Amino acid sequence: MIRANTRGRLTAADLQLVILLLSRGSAHRRASFERRLATEGPDPLLDAPDLLEHLLTVRSMLVPSEALFFYVVVRHALRGAGIDDRELADYLAALLLDFGQRDRAWRIGWHDDQQHRYLVDILADLESSGGDRRFQVMMHLGNHALWLAGLFPDYIAARHLRKAGPDVTYYDALGRRGFGMASDHALAGEYGLVTVLRTAAERFPSVRGALNGVSDRLLFPTSTTPDRILRQLGAM
Repeated sequence: MIRANTRGRLTAADLQLVILLLSRGSAHRRASFERRLATEGPDPLLDAPDLLEHLLTVRSMLVPSEALFFYVVVRHALRGAGIDDRELADYLAALLLDFGQRDRAWRIGWHDDQQHRYLVDILADLESSGGDRRFQVMMHLGNHALWLAGLFPDYIAARHLRKAGPDVTYYDALGRRGFGMASDHALAGEYGLVTVLRTAAERFPSVRGALNGVSDRLLFPTSTTPDRILRQLGAM
């Protein structure tokens, strides 16, 4: 199960890389950042406005770990969208890390035999599931809708245009539904996910829009589509 735990995966080497990048070769700045890390913890350093740009331009053998890179990318994207929520950034970074591996995005869990290619398949699974699995299917409905609509909006737009597939509002609606139902489930409280899931449900379109920006910049930087132009103009 995906948890809001990406920051917990950061190592001492990750934080030393952050300090190295932010100090920009200045011993004085490095000592200042090390003191700040010791007294305030890593969060203020991870929120430094120029950290993301430094991570994107690293040209040395000291490369960021996947956990560090995805957390900073998501955290800064959310803040840019007006969502200042570290726990949500933690969760979404963990989602991207998990779903980016093999065929995990199509399965309720790593060891689940079924693959769901469409949201309607997840809804059908939800209707026939109970107990712990029902909670997991609810979460997967939200996760999968956000994964597709957040990172592959041009794919959704193309299917909508060429094959009359659902547009992004369909994914927003079902994603909000999945996260909303999951936030009300008893297991959400047991796993400490109530607030994260509720925020994801309430702010789903804004969260999806933040991930659209990540996709446009980092995954498909050279692609140009009418939908992307509208997104970047703030019309979608």
